[in-house]
Amino acid sequence: MNVFVHAASQFNLDRNIDRFGHAAEAFFNNLADIGWVAMAVALALWGAMLIARGHGWANALRAAYPGTKIEERLIQGSFLAGAGMNAILPAHGGDAIKIVLAKKSVRGSSYPTITSSFAVLAPFDTFLGLCVLAYALTQGLLPRPPELPDLPAFEIAFWAQHPQLLVFTITALGIASVIAFTVLADNVESFWKRIKQGVAVLTDPPRYLREVASWQMVGWLCRFGSFWFFLDAFHIGGSVENVLLVMSVQAVATLLPFTPGGAGAMQALLVATLEGSTAAVLSYSVGQQVAVAAWAALLGIISLLVVFRTTDWRRLLREGRIAQAEAERTAP
Repeated sequence: MNVFVHAASQFNLDRNIDRFGHAAEAFFNNLADIGWVAMAVALALWGAMLIARGHGWANALRAAYPGTKIEERLIQGSFLAGAGMNAILPAHGGDAIKIVLAKKSVRGSSYPTITSSFAVLAPFDTFLGLCVLAYALTQGLLPRPPELPDLPAFEIAFWAQHPQLLVFTITALGIASVIAFTVLADNVESFWKRIKQGVAVLTDPPRYLREVASWQMVGWLCRFGSFWFFLDAFHIGGSVENVLLVMSVQAVATLLPFTPGGAGAMQALLVATLEGSTAAVLSYSVGQQVAVAAWAALLGIISLLVVFRTTDWRRLLREGRIAQAEAERTAP
């Protein structure tokens, strides 16, 4: 069974990579047809989204360190640098760079508190993400369950073709979570004391809504507008339905990925759901990914150079991974 699954995984993984390659070819063949004004607006809105989210994180740190001056420029630089490195490094390696730079920027801060402060952004993002996905499902924008096994995307088709394995995987994850909680139960109180400073703003709901969630909402609106103009740039057509569809596809394609960023699966889902010629949809799907990654990386490099006077991201990455490892060792 394991040999069969491994062989099937490798075969379909190769197909996903080939599919992404064909999409990339379609993108580069249609560069001349891109609406560059719409592309510029989309990238500007994407940058605004990152800045809004960075400001929300800075406010969370201000709540965690009420007696310390939190310089907006330094926290924004940390956030943009980390986001930029996430665009080119695997396994969210840029998050380690965010932690190191923020730790250097906040006097008297600790790695556990800086790290746990990321959790402040999760509730609102999860809520809105589920709302977008629910809308797409209820409106029939995504493929119906009977169509999933025939979808040419391994991440989706594999689990649809093996529902028993999916149930087993979910059950195993649930059991592992229960075991982990049981093992840590005796030390939950001490563990909470180490992380509660980073999520202090959550204990003040009005302040959380005003200083964190509201800026996350601004970020989501900028992201929505960015996708709209990306769709216009590739002549797919910006609309509420198309934007929500793209957001939903991104969530589904990266839910249980076998390829980086859901490459291949995202292209298959968009071709199956977005209206327009296959070549145009493929060009859009890769073009948006390439443009966002390049833009985020450029902003990250500029932030490292202008704000922190360095471009040695490798050293920062090593420091961040060491800090994360130390935090894990000290956790119960």
